[in-house]
Amino acid sequence: MTTNPQPRRQTFAHRLYTGDFEFEFVNNRNRWYTISAIVLLISVLAIAFRGLNLSIEFEGGSVFQAPVQVSSSTIDDFARAAADSGVPDLGVQVNTIGDQSVRVQTRSLETAEVTQVRQAIAEQAGIAHDDVAYSLVGPSWGQQITQQALIALVVFLVLVGLLIAVYFREWKMSVTALIALLHDLIVTLGLYALVGFTVSPATMIALLTILGYSLYDTVVVFDMGRVQTRDMKNQSRTYSQAANAAINQVLVRSINTTIIAVLPVLAILVAGVMVLGGEGPLADLGLAMLIGMISGAYSSIFLATPMLAQMREREPEMRTHRASLEKGSRKTRAKVTAVATTSEVSAAGMPTVAAPSTGVLDYAQPEADDASVDEPTTMMPPPSGQRVQPTKSTRSARKK
Repeated sequence: MTTNPQPRRQTFAHRLYTGDFEFEFVNNRNRWYTISAIVLLISVLAIAFRGLNLSIEFEGGSVFQAPVQVSSSTIDDFARAAADSGVPDLGVQVNTIGDQSVRVQTRSLETAEVTQVRQAIAEQAGIAHDDVAYSLVGPSWGQQITQQALIALVVFLVLVGLLIAVYFREWKMSVTALIALLHDLIVTLGLYALVGFTVSPATMIALLTILGYSLYDTVVVFDMGRVQTRDMKNQSRTYSQAANAAINQVLVRSINTTIIAVLPVLAILVAGVMVLGGEGPLADLGLAMLIGMISGAYSSIFLATPMLAQMREREPEMRTHRASLEKGSRKTRAKVTAVATTSEVSAAGMPTVAAPSTGVLDYAQPEADDASVDEPTTMMPPPSGQRVQPTKSTRSARKK
């Protein structure tokens, strides 16, 4: 005895890929635009009014480093010792390096002020004055790093725009991809300004890195969109519908890619926090990349493709295609309405055509009265070729 194999149940990812189930990303683009506009506004206001917390490499200052056994109160103890040194407005930043050293950063100090702060740190650490290392960091190095980073950013954006335009043969894709990149940069910097995270050279490196990741995710969606929107004239859907199908087909892939990419970044961030106490290049690098990757995954799905679909729908060719589809849809609805109306009229009792005569005539039986039942009335056969309906006798006639 053989049994028919049960059909395999389709997974959620398979239903998205085949179009059996779809999220409406493109048609709800105004909702995503509103959310992004609010986030961008908050980010810009935070950068403008709160400003970025630049590290000593960008602003310059004095750095003191002392060997000490690190404990849970080390940072607070040395911050208090530097503040009690008698030098005003130090702008102290204290962080630990491993578990054997502490670093104290202040503004640029005069020679006498350096001696005072150095002595206070030595007393707190319980070491000699000369055992406290001192170095002066000028702002010129940070300015050079910033200048080189801006040049790299401009060159990157120009080359990326040209490459996308040439590869996809569509300049609108370049524009929307660059808008998504700028969105990711502003959101990352805005969060840094809002929370007060330190912007260091490692942060600049991370910002340039997340541009590549965000661009990769956007290009993947665009490539699937190109496949879905090929030969649109012969398709029975609009460009927005095809673009929405492309997003749904790569949605699971984008989520998986983001999760896999975020995991090692989380490892870097945890290592920077656990080992370096939340300070240092590892923490700065991991935090910026984490924010940028999440923002990049969002912008590639919720911003870049919906904006592209909106721009393409305004083209005369796409408008003509949409009008043709709407005209065909109206004709289809009219036919369906006509068929439904005919069915309703037929069900209401329209006359039907009698079957051809076969020589045997059927006669309707008279309706019996509810009060009594009499003998059936004998009916005479009608003349040949005629159909005569039987007559119904009255109640008074039957009583007679």
